Amino acid sequence: MSAAMSDGRKADSARRRQRVVKAINAAAQGAGRISVSAIARHAGVDRTFLYRHPDLLALVHAAEAEPAQRGSGSEAATVSRASLQADLAHAQARNARLAARIQLLEKRLSSELGEQAWRESGLGVPTDIDDLQRRLTALEQHNLELAAALEESQADLGAAREANRDLTRALNQRG
Repeated sequence: MSAAMSDGRKADSARRRQRVVKAINAAAQGAGRISVSAIARHAGVDRTFLYRHPDLLALVHAAEAEPAQRGSGSEAATVSRASLQADLAHAQARNARLAARIQLLEKRLSSELGEQAWRESGLGVPTDIDDLQRRLTALEQHNLELAAALEESQADLGAAREANRDLTRALNQRG
């Protein structure tokens, strides 16, 4: 009798494994969300079933990392979570650079308006100090532009490194 029970459990486990694989394939084709919970729910199994079967869990994680096929025909757009996160990180970095640039321009405008008001009041400083102030302002501006260019280069380097890691991970998963 215990052999019959053991065979029954094995058959049940095999059926559940097939349902999980089927749910992963369906989700990968764009029919649903890919996560351990979503796959378990779609396959009608408990999440612990997936955690007890590392091969199935690896399939879920691999499908989660792969781009999902959405759309129709040969023009189906492929988007992965990693690419969306990289796009978001790039947009956030660009937003930070633009905010810094706006702040710099506001400071320069304020300084220029103050200088103009000072000169128009007739209380201006001697010309040699005025020339030094302009030179100092130009050098500060150049320094800030170089810092912004460096920050942008570092952001591009970070994005390139992330893309390289993604490609290496994809190559490793194929092998």
